[in-house]
Amino acid sequence: MASPPLVELRGITQEYTTGRRVHVAVEAVHLQVREGEFMALLGPSGCGKSTLLRIITGLQVPSRGEVVYRGAPFSGVNPHATIVFQTFALFPWLTVQENVELALKARGVPPKLRTLRAVELLDRVGLDGFETAYPRELSGGMRQKVGFARAMAVEPELLCLDEPFSALDVLSAGALRGELLELWLGGKIPTRAILLVTHNIEEAVLMADRLLVMATEPGRVAAEITVDLPHPRDHKAAAFTALVDRVYATLAGQTREEPEELGSAPGEPGRTRRLPHVAIADLSGLLEHLSAAPGDRADLYQLAADLKLDADHLIELTESSELFGFATIRDGAITLTSLGETFAEASILARKEIFATRMRRLPLVRWLVAMLGAAERRSLRHDVVLAALELEFPPEEAARQLDALVNWGRYAEILAYDQSTTAIYLESRAA
Repeated sequence: MASPPLVELRGITQEYTTGRRVHVAVEAVHLQVREGEFMALLGPSGCGKSTLLRIITGLQVPSRGEVVYRGAPFSGVNPHATIVFQTFALFPWLTVQENVELALKARGVPPKLRTLRAVELLDRVGLDGFETAYPRELSGGMRQKVGFARAMAVEPELLCLDEPFSALDVLSAGALRGELLELWLGGKIPTRAILLVTHNIEEAVLMADRLLVMATEPGRVAAEITVDLPHPRDHKAAAFTALVDRVYATLAGQTREEPEELGSAPGEPGRTRRLPHVAIADLSGLLEHLSAAPGDRADLYQLAADLKLDADHLIELTESSELFGFATIRDGAITLTSLGETFAEASILARKEIFATRMRRLPLVRWLVAMLGAAERRSLRHDVVLAALELEFPPEEAARQLDALVNWGRYAEILAYDQSTTAIYLESRAA
């Protein structure tokens, strides 16, 4: 029988208004975190994982929907939950012990008890002997341990982890994951449930009991996957690999028909298609790697390992490959198309020609080319184009979209950019 939910989200939607558009960060999300479980929210950047975490802890109020804790609706900051962020967020002028005690002081714990509890927690996370050290004296992994100790000092029922290992090097992250699991599985922390936000698929499968895989545009729960593997988990075991492969397949989805894959442009019906954030050199490298693989095909999970790519970057690259018609995705595998094979084997100039031809098909590119073509001297200032994009995307995303348009357009010799005047203009041959 499943444990009762500790926290539940019912129909949570979070919207932001930018210009003339309402941007939906997450839409109609239902989820439960059960008592006694370690759950992971998994998905690409921009799918709303951290937004949901802030809503669960009461740091953000949703546009619609209800948050329920232990069966009762609540609003405001949740006193039974705490967050460990990816940045260490320590006060550099306080010692390690003082940083931990600060969380207890905010809860009104008396000084003597604060000291006892802080020292005991630091010992529990392996920092005994570093109580009087300052954050600058510690490695990244040790600083994050202080963050864990500070979060656990208030004895939260729900411990929320917002990509807590992503700022660490590989060895430090692996060690800290193992130590957290040891504390959790050994019942050495008072936490009743852990909710991890990550885009690292192997990390989620290694640690969590249940995965909620999220999709983007808008953020929503795409799949729920139970991780029925005993601890300690062997990342080389066939069952572990099969589960990682399944998650990659869920995230990547299947290549859609061209009109749906391309999406629409500003001013057209439907959602404006966001361009993936990838460098052309990375896309070319992926296609070259695939052209050398048997059958021009590779499983995504194996590709991530071979190229040492995190899931976020790999999904962006596969999206780009689909968008340009260079590859197709099906059942967790990517396969080069004949066009992709031609591109991978082409000369430098031939690649530019192929890229330019395919780029002109993209609705956002057609929109920008039309705008520039109608402008005086076929040019517009960077800030003017950015303002137009901010009617379609949140400001940060609009800036990334313009960077992609300019960088891709310069490579394809469709666009040019003058740094001194910040003017974007059409190349003669793009007229």
